[in-house]
Amino acid sequence: MHAYEVLKRPIVTEKTTLQGEQGRYTFEVDPRANKHEVKEAVEKIFDVDVVSVNIIKVPGKRRRYGRHVSKPHPWKKATVKLAEGQSIGFFEGV
Repeated sequence: MHAYEVLKRPIVTEKTTLQGEQGRYTFEVDPRANKHEVKEAVEKIFDVDVVSVNIIKVPGKRRRYGRHVSKPHPWKKATVKLAEGQSIGFFEGV
């Protein structure tokens, strides 16, 4: 799988912004991706050293649209910890 297919989008919330100050960044990743592929993709795209990767499967929650109920697809997110003193400039100033 190509590096740009592994990472889908960054997840920018209040919690992930605070974690960014500690060198941890969160991305939505392809459901087929594993920790090794996520590590290689982040290192290749952002030119940083990755220390650890944690992956979480997020289940789709039921939503109501009037009387219709739908369930979005489950997705996968990965939290990446970088080496000491490194950061991803993409998240700075958000």
